[in-house]
This record gives sequence, structure tokens and C-alpha cells, in this order.
Amino acid sequence: MKLSVVMPVYNERATLREVVGKVLSVPIDIELICVDDGSRDGSREILAELQAQHPQIRVVLQPQNMGKGAALRRGIQEATGDFVIIQDADLEYDPAEYPLMLEPLIQGKADVVFGSRFLGGAPHRVLYFWHSVGNWLLTLLSNCLTNVNLSDMETCYKVFRREIIQSIPIEEDRFGFEPEITVKVARRHLRIYEVGISYWGRTYEEGKKIGWKDGFRALYCLFKYSIKEPKMQALPQSVPAPDRSPAPR
Repeated sequence: MKLSVVMPVYNERATLREVVGKVLSVPIDIELICVDDGSRDGSREILAELQAQHPQIRVVLQPQNMGKGAALRRGIQEATGDFVIIQDADLEYDPAEYPLMLEPLIQGKADVVFGSRFLGGAPHRVLYFWHSVGNWLLTLLSNCLTNVNLSDMETCYKVFRREIIQSIPIEEDRFGFEPEITVKVARRHLRIYEVGISYWGRTYEEGKKIGWKDGFRALYCLFKYSIKEPKMQALPQSVPAPDRSPAPR
């Protein structure tokens, strides 16, 4: 089994080496696709060093800052693994939890797995109250529009069967990726699982980038894609394969 990790990078020199080290330490056959989105803080130079040191790393350079969605679109199309997971370049999410998220896919039970920050007993850093309210409201609206019962639509950690995510056109260039992909997954009647994960959120002083304007964009995207995205027939369910268990590199 091979896992493609798609990591958009924009001015993340403070955490880049550590998060790459954590990803590559996971005992799975991994290709790490780092898409630099026009960094100006030395992140590109760090990525060049890391690529020279680790054959699992592929670096893709955007010509300018085009947004997280554009970086993900580029990286997803470059993926060659059996499964594709989204990984931010900060340290808010723990790559050690990849095997936990992959389990429903490996067992042939799911097409998409969301890592929920609000399920289970994993540790969470306590931060902004109004962020949690906004997340809850966006998830509630998403569930109303898609008729699925997610607990964390805005989570970064989403893992897909590669053929599934590569068949879904991604239109949003910035932080509208989460609501867009959630609506499009639901419209395709894909089998969605949630797995509880830990979360170590950053403060704005530590480099957090998403803001209140992105919340309004998420609202717009939920309505936009709920209206324009047609319902599709469910894809054939995959059959569990005997050789899908994670294997050490």
C-alpha cells in the first residue's frame, strides 16, 4: 500500500523540517508531495534541501501565491499512491494518526475518511471560542445541505481513495476547498467515515492564517456547490484486498 501525502506550503519555515520529519517517520510507504505556493521566507530553499535528502519527497513549485485550494489541486493530480491524504505544513495535526485514518479505507468500508477534532478522547489544545462556534455552524449548515452527519467539515485531515479524489474537479483556489470537496463527495454518494483525531491548534502569533473572511467564503461555497453540483450515482464499492495493510518501509 502506498500513501500520497499532499502538503501545501506557504511561508512555513518555522515548522517545515519538523512536520516533514514526522510524515516520513510514519511506518507506511509514503510519497510526500510538497507544493510550495510562492513562499518568500526561505521555505523553498528548505524544501530543496529536504528533497535532496529524502527520495520520498517531490517538490512542486507554484509560480506565485495562488492559494491553498490551487496548491491542493496541483498536488492531488501529481499523486500516484493508493490513497491520498491532505497534510498542512504546520504542526496542528499529527501524522502518527495516518494508520488510524486509513483503516476504514484499507478494510474496504470507506471511500473518504474525515479526521474529526471533535470525536473521541484524543488531546486538543484549547484556543479560540468563536472559531469553534463558526466551525460548528459551518458543519451544521453543511450537514443540512448535504444530508450527511459530519462532526467536523472544516478539518484538514481528509483521506481519499486516489481514483476518487482525482476524478473530482477542484475549483476553489483558496480556503473554500473544505466545503467544496465536502459537497462534491456527498453528491457522489461516497461512503464517508469519521475518525477522532488529536489537534494542536496554532495562534495567529504562531502563524495561523485562516480568518473571518474565510468563514464567509466557506458559507458562499456551501450554497454555491449545493446548488450547482448535480447528484450522481453511487460508485461501485471497493472490495477489501488482502495486501492493503500498512507495511513498514
